[in-house]
Amino acid sequence: MWNDKGIQDSNVRIGAKQTLKMVELGKAIQVFVAEDAEPKVTSKVIALCQKQGVKLTYVSTMLELGKACNIEVGAATAAVIEDE
Repeated sequence: MWNDKGIQDSNVRIGAKQTLKMVELGKAIQVFVAEDAEPKVTSKVIALCQKQGVKLTYVSTMLELGKACNIEVGAATAAVIEDE
């Protein structure tokens, strides 16, 4: 079971493209991935996080992840980033 408190209190980038960008730039501290998201959307993010040692946390559904990020739609991925 995961705790969405870390997302709600943090600087977050939502979506696969934004998450991938933050990981590439070395700004991502932790990445959340919805287990029901399309693998073609999440596979690059997961592989890059594993390569760069970014903490990955899996969430059951896209809707649950979206809700944790305070958006009304689902999210495949979200990245908690360093405070800017």
